[in-house]
Amino acid sequence: MTGIADMEGKRFRRPGDTSGAVAVYHEDGDVVWAVVEGGEVRRGSVTGNRAADGVLRMGYTIVLASGEIICGFSVSTPEVTEQGVLRLREEWERFGLHAASGVSYIEEVVR
Repeated sequence: MTGIADMEGKRFRRPGDTSGAVAVYHEDGDVVWAVVEGGEVRRGSVTGNRAADGVLRMGYTIVLASGEIICGFSVSTPEVTEQGVLRLREEWERFGLHAASGVSYIEEVVR
């Protein structure tokens, strides 16, 4: 998808998860970042850049309520659902003790 809307101030969370973490995105040119809080996440930050095709390549660090620190990298591809909601398809890789990889989705919280 090209020409995605400005990410500034957009809020994302896992579909159907109304009490979990929310990521609030910001941008300056091709640099994109988000602050993540809520649910099991005490504090998280995501920082990276957006390519011309709209794909986000970002590193992340998250501190969970348990005190565990998680870090990794993700490639997020913007999609639009049938309902017109902006969704990010995240291909992620977690580093460290609990190394893992996978695909997950977050959707814009429409107010």
